Amino acid sequence: MTVLRGAGGRSDSQPAELGHNLGMVTIFGKDTCPYTQRAREDYEGRGVKVEYINVKKNPAELERMLGYSKGRRDVPVIVEGDRVTIGFGGT
Repeated sequence: MTVLRGAGGRSDSQPAELGHNLGMVTIFGKDTCPYTQRAREDYEGRGVKVEYINVKKNPAELERMLGYSKGRRDVPVIVEGDRVTIGFGGT
């Protein structure tokens, strides 16, 4: 199941900070990024609930992503509990 986030406001399932939602992975990315798409498919294929946030459509969420990535603008940024991964290699 994917929770989509676009240019609108916050969703009820959005974690407020690291470690808030251990049963869900948050993926910050862009619709046109193949690595973002592969990450979403991989987690969903393993039955993990995914919250996808398109940072191109929501500048506030881009700022939030930059907080997790310490300023790096690479996508996807995957937040899984207290762990943050930048990029996706499918491993």
